[in-house]
Amino acid sequence: MAATMPAPRIRKARVALFAVFGLNGMLSAVWIVHIPAVTARTGVTPTTLGMLILLMAACAIGGMQAAGPLADRFGSRALTATAATLLSVALLGPAFATSPVTLGLALCAFGFGNGAIDVSMNAQAVHIEREYPRPIMSAFHAFFSCGGFLGSALGAAAQHAHWPLHLTFALATVFGLATVATAIPRLLPHEAHPESTTPTDLHTPPHALPTTQRDSRAAERDLRAAQHFPPSPIESAISTPPPSAMSGLSDTTSAPRRAARKVLVLGLIAFALLMAEGVAADWSALQVKDRLGVDAGTAALAFTGFSLTMTLGRFAADRVSGRFGRVAIVRWGTLLAAMGFGLIVASGWLPLTVLGWALCGIGLSGGVPQVFTAAGNLGSANSATDMSRVFGLGYLGLLAGPAIIGWLDKVVPLTATMVVPALAMLLCARGARAVAARPD
Repeated sequence: MAATMPAPRIRKARVALFAVFGLNGMLSAVWIVHIPAVTARTGVTPTTLGMLILLMAACAIGGMQAAGPLADRFGSRALTATAATLLSVALLGPAFATSPVTLGLALCAFGFGNGAIDVSMNAQAVHIEREYPRPIMSAFHAFFSCGGFLGSALGAAAQHAHWPLHLTFALATVFGLATVATAIPRLLPHEAHPESTTPTDLHTPPHALPTTQRDSRAAERDLRAAQHFPPSPIESAISTPPPSAMSGLSDTTSAPRRAARKVLVLGLIAFALLMAEGVAADWSALQVKDRLGVDAGTAALAFTGFSLTMTLGRFAADRVSGRFGRVAIVRWGTLLAAMGFGLIVASGWLPLTVLGWALCGIGLSGGVPQVFTAAGNLGSANSATDMSRVFGLGYLGLLAGPAIIGWLDKVVPLTATMVVPALAMLLCARGARAVAARPD
């Protein structure tokens, strides 16, 4: 049984990182639910708010790109501590902002911290997962969702009780700093040291294998899953060319190029997955209201179904990944999401439409963690930098998806625009082989 249990320091690091992911979700939600109050206090118009949110998004992308190289140099634990502290303190900015200019400066700091913590905490999650006997990445993202739910509930309760903005945000900041002080010392240092491998029978369960053997078994599962689909042209482009094709090229030249192409493909998959997630977050309730003519409260059931199944799916995705591999999670999950979007387009009945959004939540729940895991395990010395590039493309998808739907809604019915994320999910299913585990 000892072989099936990780070392105590690894278990403590896992729990500590759960707290960091939950903190990120909570702080983001506290800001989101207070947007109306902050804009009323600072006199920001809806148009100006849109520009400020875009500015915050640009700073978040900047934080992601800065965090990657810094995490590679100083370690993900140090960067997670710095980013979480910055995010916690930066939350005070919107509460004390008195004009559009001061609010814009506050959102720049908050966005930069949010982007930096996204990369650094996921890089730490990759370190911890390497030492764990089974996949655990999706559970971290599930705790982010739980933190978001907690932050939105507490923020709503504070507003219902008429607490001042300063008090609510100050309490959230204090809680954030306390979480950092408690959790960060338990995270793994700069390098996670893999356990030594010993010969093991092929019939040994995956969860009982040392780390490197577990990765080999994961690669075998991904290979079996990938054999059901021929490689796409994009996947063929990132595959290793045969030795005959390598004549005249040194390994030191070709390997970085292959890694760069793999990062690009993983980034495109992240772009599509987060684009679909952004569409669901921003347009699901409006789609139901527009198509079925129901009231706003009933229309909200669409996003409720999506977010609930998304959270539950993230808690279940690690076990599914451990059983069937990363490729299966991305391939069959995106096919399920495509089916959900198709049902949304075809349905004229509320329960069936809500079911479609729920299927989208299940299908999308496990994909992004698998992409980030693959990006952090490319074998590069700059794994956090690789992740930051994938994160950047994914975040662009999260921003672009709602905007694309808004543009298309001017020329076609809103429900018809759901064909776009459906097609994107089919393309993800076609390229799912890119997330396969690397054989040793």
